[in-house]
Amino acid sequence: MKKWLVAALLFTCGFCDLSVKAHELPKRPEYVIVTSYRVSNDAEWMDVIEALKKKHKGAEVCYYKESPREVLPNLRWYYPRYVAFIEKPEQIGRDFIVDLNRMSREIDDDIYADYLWGVITGYDAKAALRLVNSTEQPKVLKNALSTVSSFGDGLWFERFAYISDSRPGICGEREKGEAKIKEETVTDSIDNRIFRDMVDKAEKEGKKLNLPKDFSVKKPNLLKRFCDFYAKYDPDLIVTAAHATEKNLEMPYSAGNIMCKDGKLYADFPDGPKDLVESGKTRVYLPIGNCLIGNVNKTNNSMAIAFMNSANLGMFIGYVVETWYGRNGWGGLCYFMNNPGRYTIPEAFYLNQQDMLFQLREMAPDFLRKPYPYKEGNMHLEQEYTEVAKAYGKGKMPIDVFGFYHDRDVLALYGDPAWDVRLMEQANPNDYEVKCKVKNEECVITVKTGPNYSEKRLEGSDFRSQHVGDLPFSYFFPKRLRNPRLAEGQNWKAAVDENFLLVYKPNFEPNKEYTIILRTDPAR
Repeated sequence: MKKWLVAALLFTCGFCDLSVKAHELPKRPEYVIVTSYRVSNDAEWMDVIEALKKKHKGAEVCYYKESPREVLPNLRWYYPRYVAFIEKPEQIGRDFIVDLNRMSREIDDDIYADYLWGVITGYDAKAALRLVNSTEQPKVLKNALSTVSSFGDGLWFERFAYISDSRPGICGEREKGEAKIKEETVTDSIDNRIFRDMVDKAEKEGKKLNLPKDFSVKKPNLLKRFCDFYAKYDPDLIVTAAHATEKNLEMPYSAGNIMCKDGKLYADFPDGPKDLVESGKTRVYLPIGNCLIGNVNKTNNSMAIAFMNSANLGMFIGYVVETWYGRNGWGGLCYFMNNPGRYTIPEAFYLNQQDMLFQLREMAPDFLRKPYPYKEGNMHLEQEYTEVAKAYGKGKMPIDVFGFYHDRDVLALYGDPAWDVRLMEQANPNDYEVKCKVKNEECVITVKTGPNYSEKRLEGSDFRSQHVGDLPFSYFFPKRLRNPRLAEGQNWKAAVDENFLLVYKPNFEPNKEYTIILRTDPAR
C-alpha cells in the first residue's frame, strides 16, 4: 500500500485508535467505543475506557471533540453491532440522547437502527468504572419490585413485590414458592412534601390554587412500603410508573417521593430523609412509565445518575422527555416480558424500536427521518402537536402517528449494550423453538411450534400495556447477516435487517413447522 494511501486512511479514521500496519486494512470489530477527548484526557476516566476495551476483546475506540456525530464516518466504516458511548454527565442531556438515537439509523440507507447502543457514565469516574466492571458476567433477574400493576402476580420472578398504580393504597408481595400475591390496603398516611410546600407557599402569598376535588396532601404511606420492599426483596429489577422529573420519583398517586442529593437516593419523609438500604447488588432499573427521569440534564445531581451510583445499577432505560404516549418504553418492556429468557434487555428494547419504525413507515413515512420539533423546556406538547399536525398535511392526524413520532428518539439506555441480562427461562410459555442456519448466501429460519402454542401469547397477551398492539413474531439473529431480505416466493409480511426479523400476523398453528428463507449478500 502506498504511503499516501495509508496516510489518507488514517486521516479518514483520524478520531479512532486503529493501530494498523502499513500492509493491512483494520479489521471491522463487532464492538466500538465512542468517547470524547475530554474523557480520554482525564486519567481516572481513561480507566473506564481501558476497562471496557479489556471487557470486549478487539473493541476499537473512536474519539470526538464536541459531538459523537463527528465519528459517524468511522462507525460507517467499522459497521459494529454494539456501540458504547462513554461521556461525563455534564455533557449528557436530552439533545445528546436524541442524536444518539438518530445516529444509530444513519450507518446505511435503510430505516432501521444498525447497532445496539448504550451510554456509559456515572457520578464520577469511579462510578462509571463500577458500571463497566459489575456487568462482566451474565445476570438473570430473579427478584423484582414494581409500581406497575401490569405484572399481576409477578410469576416471571422467584420473589416479587409491588405497589399498585391502578388501585390507590394497594400493595402486595409474593415469596418464593407462592403462586399468588398477598395484597394489603395501606391505612397509615404521609404528607406529600412537594404538595405541602406548594399549598403553604400559596397560602403565604394569598393565592388560590385550582386543585382537583380529590386533592390532599395526606396520602397512603406508600413511600414506606417502597422502602421496606426495597430492603426486604433486594430487587434485581425495579420497574416504575407515575410522575417523575430529573429530580424526583413519585410513588403512585403522589404518595411520597424518592429524591437525590450528591449522587445518593433518599426517601423524602416528612420527619427527615432516609437512605434506601443497599446491599451492593448490581440492579436493573426500568422506569418506563416515568417522565424525564432518564434525562441526566447535564449534571451529576440528577435521578438517573443517582440511581446508577447509589443503587449500583448495571443498566437503566428511561425517557428524556415527558412520556404521555409511551410506546417506546412500554413496548420494549412488552417484548422483554413476553419472551422470558429469550432476549436480553437491550435486544428486547432494540426489537421494539425497529417494530416502531416499521409501523411508522406504514403510517407516516415522511416522519421516519424528519427531526421531531422538541421545544426547550417541558410541557410544550400542545405546541408540538400543532406543528406536527401541520407537517402531516393529510387531514386529521391519527394519535398513533403523533405518538410514534414523539417517542421515536427519546429513550436512553445507560449501560453496556452487549450485557447478557435477561429474565429467568420459563417452561417455554410461548411454546415454540427457532433455529437458524446460514450457508453461503442463504439463511433458513425454522420455527417449530409445540402443542401449547398460542398465537395470542405470541402477540403479547401475557403482558399488555400502553399503546402496544399485537406483537409480531420476532427473532434477533445470533450473528449479523449481510443485507438479508426475504427470498423470492416468501410471502410473509416482514421487517428484516442485518440484526433481526419481525413477521407480522404469521398465523402459526400448534404442532407445525414453518420455514422462513432469507437471501444475503456474498462475503467480500
